[in-house]
Amino acid sequence: MKKFFLFLLVIPFLWSCKDHEDEDVAIDYLVNFATVDNPKQETTFNFVLDNQTRLRTASSAISYYRPKDGQRVILNYSILSNKAAGAEYKHDIRINDVYEVLTKGIFSITPATEDSIGNDAIHIERIWIGSDFLNVEFAYPGYNKTHYINLVSDNAKTYTDGKIHLEFRHNANSDFPNYDKWGYVSFDLKSLRQAGKNSVDLVIHSNEFSTGKQTYTLTYDYAKAGAEIVALKVKDNSEKAVIQ
Repeated sequence: MKKFFLFLLVIPFLWSCKDHEDEDVAIDYLVNFATVDNPKQETTFNFVLDNQTRLRTASSAISYYRPKDGQRVILNYSILSNKAAGAEYKHDIRINDVYEVLTKGIFSITPATEDSIGNDAIHIERIWIGSDFLNVEFAYPGYNKTHYINLVSDNAKTYTDGKIHLEFRHNANSDFPNYDKWGYVSFDLKSLRQAGKNSVDLVIHSNEFSTGKQTYTLTYDYAKAGAEIVALKVKDNSEKAVIQ
């Protein structure tokens, strides 16, 4: 998984463009979560922000960058121009830098895969739904091994509250807990859509260092997917997670 880290290292805070939509386009840069729209994997393509604003790459500081369609990113960009109402996209942009976020679907666990999925403790800094994705900012102690992060559906467990229960799982791969590491992951929720409904309620179960077993209740409203834009804070005192 490619990552381009320059802007994450030098900018102390990352700010959402939510409050700048109607301001002058002379803003130096904006940073947001986005999803790549690039079915042909070309160097000119679109990004879709979590509020469904579409951006078109007009120039880039990353030569020959061809991200996969559906890849989640934290995008540092500058607005070059605004498009007329009714256009296919809202702004022409320059890509300044990109952090490619681990992007996965929901894993259906079985007894045979229980051990490989693991359930090691982790710290969840933030968890939210943006567009069609469950996004998690997390941290863990580690050293030099790849950790495995998954969102798990366990059909062997039954619940009677009418909500969809999922588990945020972490396999530390027996890594030595030497340094604080942090990262982001996005899970595609579209497979949870139910015919005849506009939303589903989710309960996310986790195993955390400070609280042990923890749950988070969220609503995935796919009729209105795209309302969330989140300001991000850089973790200057810890290393980037090495995850799959």
